[in-house]
Amino acid sequence: MVSFWRAETDAVLVRVKVQPKARRRGLGGVKAAAGGPRLAIAVAEAPEDGRATRAACEALAEALGIAASGVTLAQGAASREKTLRVAGDPAVLVPKLEALA
Repeated sequence: MVSFWRAETDAVLVRVKVQPKARRRGLGGVKAAAGGPRLAIAVAEAPEDGRATRAACEALAEALGIAASGVTLAQGAASREKTLRVAGDPAVLVPKLEALA
């Protein structure tokens, strides 16, 4: 089974699909995509100057109960489909991520 996350030594890479300018903010579960499953994140911010990306990072950090600085963009700055890097122990983060699905 292909997952929307991949563990590394000191972090977890999470594949997300960001919906900017959404009426309802929040995480929308795992959605199928052409490149594999992704965690859906809806944000109110527009996709200008990286605001939607920052909002997506903050939303994921809040859902995982970690500091906003612990989630950064790893790939996909100009795309709705992004990879976010969540710093921390994968043994702690993976169960929290699975609960979001």
